[in-house]
Amino acid sequence: MAGTIDTVWRAQDTTPAAIEGAMREMLNEIHSRSASYVPARVLNLVCIVDREWSGEIANRLRQVGRFHPSRTIVCAVQHRRTTLDAIATIAAPADPGPGDLAVLRETVIVDCGPQHLPNLDTVVSPLVVSDVPTCVWSPHRHPDGVKAVLPLSQIVLLDSVEEDDPREAIHHAVELSEGVYVVDLAWLRSTPWRERIAATFDPVKLRPDLRLISAVTVRHHPDSAAAALLLVGWLAARLQWQTGSPLLRRNGALVGRARTKRQDVAIRLEPHPELRVPGLAGLTLETASGRWLSLDRGAGGLRARYRHVRGTEREWTVLGASRGEAGILAEGIRHALVRDPTYKPALEQAGALVG
Repeated sequence: MAGTIDTVWRAQDTTPAAIEGAMREMLNEIHSRSASYVPARVLNLVCIVDREWSGEIANRLRQVGRFHPSRTIVCAVQHRRTTLDAIATIAAPADPGPGDLAVLRETVIVDCGPQHLPNLDTVVSPLVVSDVPTCVWSPHRHPDGVKAVLPLSQIVLLDSVEEDDPREAIHHAVELSEGVYVVDLAWLRSTPWRERIAATFDPVKLRPDLRLISAVTVRHHPDSAAAALLLVGWLAARLQWQTGSPLLRRNGALVGRARTKRQDVAIRLEPHPELRVPGLAGLTLETASGRWLSLDRGAGGLRARYRHVRGTEREWTVLGASRGEAGILAEGIRHALVRDPTYKPALEQAGALVG
């Protein structure tokens, strides 16, 4: 990996205007060294975090690789703090060659107090780069701060599995999606599962069986019911199921039915206590024609089992299906710029499933 140089500015008891001025001066200074240095101008990411856990968030952001935002503004909330302290950093590749473009990455960390959250827009507004999209992410649940910054934002990054109540998580995402584009990490964790389902029924001769699905069972981390709801919501939206009746809790699982023109579809969401990471543990699809598909997490990818209508069975591994948590965050930042038209219909169907 090529070396980098960091230009750093820091101040105590400062103001947003002073921080913005310092960023401007640092950019001018770096550009004066070489015309090869150019600031990235693609995405602002505003992170609202607890200061005591800001190191964890920084580690997650360091692992997103080439999907790193252009300017990251971290609002680190510290109990009893009344003033603003700030550190601004611009990272640049060392010694760019003649004719090369060396892209800069800018980070601003502002230590603030809880009383700043209702007016956080006044802190953030001078610091975001104008004319590029702004995404707000609050992994430690600071709704006042998110509400204040929303008028400056076009995208909200969230993780529905972090909410204690999946019903509230889904409805919160639905409410946000009415005003901004929502990127949900719970949804992105289901990507390998959705891809595998789509690939299974992709052959022309199997597509009619999509209309014959009679049962769906999704196994999930005990705290990831929202991810399971979104997967079933995706099936319902794509296959035009009617999901008017909310799922009911029975013996620890969420169960219910959707309706199609041909038959009812039995839905079951089961917690999987052995799963150690957020997201899905497995799923099973059954069709009225006798086909049966099961996917489960396994070593090296998803373990797939398929039974033909004639009763013959096959078993194989879908290699490299999981992106890992670092990969999920990177996908979230990428999806802030690459819109997914299938998420909102799936979210709306998931909302119907929870009532």
